Amino acid sequence: MTNIHIAPYRPEWQPYFEKFNKAWIEKHFVLEAIDNYVLTHPEKAILKDGGEILFALHNQTVIGAVALKKIDNATMELTKMAVDEAFHGLGAGTKLCKSALEKAKELEVKKLVLYTQSALKPALSIYKKFGFQQIPIEQGIYKRADTKMELNIK
Repeated sequence: MTNIHIAPYRPEWQPYFEKFNKAWIEKHFVLEAIDNYVLTHPEKAILKDGGEILFALHNQTVIGAVALKKIDNATMELTKMAVDEAFHGLGAGTKLCKSALEKAKELEVKKLVLYTQSALKPALSIYKKFGFQQIPIEQGIYKRADTKMELNIK
């Protein structure tokens, strides 16, 4: 992880945000309308309401991203975490998750939630490592999601 650093959103990096997320979603699932909107319009879908998007860079190359979408004044959704498949195994996902948690604390968020799929074992491992706990999932958020997790931030 020594050659990986995290940087805030830059408009010229939107194509990476879209590319990395579409790659994993289309590999395992079907891209949903909500995904397409968020990935092609992150400024409106995430940033406009006080969310954040962070990028992982390896030797100045953008290799991953994660978003924090504001739900309300106390809660944000950790969403759209993806790492370019060519860079899997370097710890970028862990670093992105850690940086997102640090940003959430900085923003004085009290709780993070996320939606995922139980088949995505590496992602689940990262979330559990940082203390996310599985909770009941409501219907209708994402068709592919079968797992909801939350982390209370102190």
